[in-house]
Amino acid sequence: MLKADVLAHFKSQAEVAKALAISAQAVSNWGTRVPPLRAAQLHRLTRGKLRFDPDEYQDWYTKNASGPEAA
Repeated sequence: MLKADVLAHFKSQAEVAKALAISAQAVSNWGTRVPPLRAAQLHRLTRGKLRFDPDEYQDWYTKNASGPEAA
């Protein structure tokens, strides 16, 4: 899920943050792609209008596999 698509749907970072109950700064820190757990939340919140596809995140999981959540 691309951040640009999320912003287009919600119209602002503040509205995305409000929907997810997080700070606008957290949304601002996202890269081009929404983090996978947030993407899954947004998929549920928008009832599929924003689509989460785990297959799009295979490279993200590989890149982040050595992080603290990998254990």
